[in-house]
Amino acid sequence: MSDAPPSDTESLLACEECLAPSEAFAVVGNETRLSILEALWTLNRPAAFSDIRREVGMSDSAQFNYHLSKLRGQFIHKTEGGYEFRAAGRSVIAAVLSGTLNQDPTLEPFTVAGSCLSCDGPLEAVYEDERIEIRCRDCERSHGGYAFPPGGIEDRTREELMAAFNQRARHLSCLSADGVCPDCSGRMETHLTDVRDTDDPERVRVEHECQRCHHTIRSSVGLVLLDDARIVSFYQAHDIDLNSVPFWTLDWCVSDRHTTVERSGDPWRLTLSIPLEDEQLVLDLDGDLSVLAAERRPV
Repeated sequence: MSDAPPSDTESLLACEECLAPSEAFAVVGNETRLSILEALWTLNRPAAFSDIRREVGMSDSAQFNYHLSKLRGQFIHKTEGGYEFRAAGRSVIAAVLSGTLNQDPTLEPFTVAGSCLSCDGPLEAVYEDERIEIRCRDCERSHGGYAFPPGGIEDRTREELMAAFNQRARHLSCLSADGVCPDCSGRMETHLTDVRDTDDPERVRVEHECQRCHHTIRSSVGLVLLDDARIVSFYQAHDIDLNSVPFWTLDWCVSDRHTTVERSGDPWRLTLSIPLEDEQLVLDLDGDLSVLAAERRPV
């Protein structure tokens, strides 16, 4: 890659020596080269030529060296301690381990904690198309859904799976709200959308869209603020660890029944009221969902 800094209009990805995407996929599409990456992952340390070849189980040293050389530069590099992953090589193995490339598991719906905000019916988790969605078994109202790679299901009980999903959903939403795409790390922009005239049961929807890969995540106002220090402290004051509470059981988090919106100005102004036992935390927000003020009040 050129050492010259990019101009204001030049992409940071501009590179005369970089592999074209089709060439990169061709390199790692070879079974032996993929085995080399898997061996390096298994060894989990800078590894010598002989260590990797032994792990792969290839007797022909010259042939092994040929495939290793194809990976050098873009996927692995040689250091004083041995061969190590570059980010691209680690990403290839991470994609394989996630199951996205070669798995398509099925999982029967099962009951989870909480009850429906609309009809008080039981909630269930549904896994389809590498996505977990929490919905009401009776009226099918959604209480949140996010992508969840197949590899995350492996070796987990249902309770462990839902605990992992709870943390992943928080991470995806908060990362998107911070302007970073969970898929490609591109720039994520957040918009508020009025959905009162649609089939959506809510009044306002938060949409995060990546300006690079166009990956989109939708959430509620409450879910964006789930890790806000003021809200976490509010729950701690009531001896509740908010981090361990399933987000889909919090009505202020998966609906906007506790959110009021003032649309007369530009940008919008919002108020989120979070009730808990004998008091509530009232947050004043701007159109970017930044907290302008917070106050605890009696219910």
